Amino acid sequence: MLRRFLAIAVLLFLAIGTADAQKVAVKTNSLYWLTATPNVGFEFAMAPRWTFEIAGGYNPWTLDKEENIKAKHFLVTPEIRYWFCESFQGHFIGINGNYTQFNVSGIDIPEVFFPVESEGAFLDQLQYSRCQGWAAGAGLVYGYAFPIARRWNMEFKAGLGWWYTVYDQFESRTCGLFQERVSRHAFGLTDLGISFIYMIK
Repeated sequence: MLRRFLAIAVLLFLAIGTADAQKVAVKTNSLYWLTATPNVGFEFAMAPRWTFEIAGGYNPWTLDKEENIKAKHFLVTPEIRYWFCESFQGHFIGINGNYTQFNVSGIDIPEVFFPVESEGAFLDQLQYSRCQGWAAGAGLVYGYAFPIARRWNMEFKAGLGWWYTVYDQFESRTCGLFQERVSRHAFGLTDLGISFIYMIK
């Protein structure tokens, strides 16, 4: 998992090296940091009102070893945006995708995902068992960005869409027994952010 994340990071830095410096923004999502997940994103202007963003986060922590509470994962999110006025300022809409691999247990996730093919809250097992697998999603995004200082912007955004996940479910204790393999389709949040952005000049 770490190797894949590092490979993606290297590709991002190579992309920055070949981009026009006046059309690149570097950002981080403060809401994602609240989950103890370091994250970074890069946004590139492709046309006067079009940008492309690639963002990622990586969480390697075990929060409580005795209770085996953890939210280990990496997440990669590409996004294409259309800005109503000009790039990097004002209102925008977009289409995003997501891919994540996770190893999570003992986490109570709010019911922001709604199952399509099964009963109960999506990933409701995470509070009572350990789930390890992957998920992919895509959705529509709306947001708003505005300057807060020279070279600094702030951005609010939210996205809704479709998720598909496959994961193995285990007892929540360390080295817990395998219970079942689960695959689900669900509708819910595909993005949520309050981000601080540095505009490269």
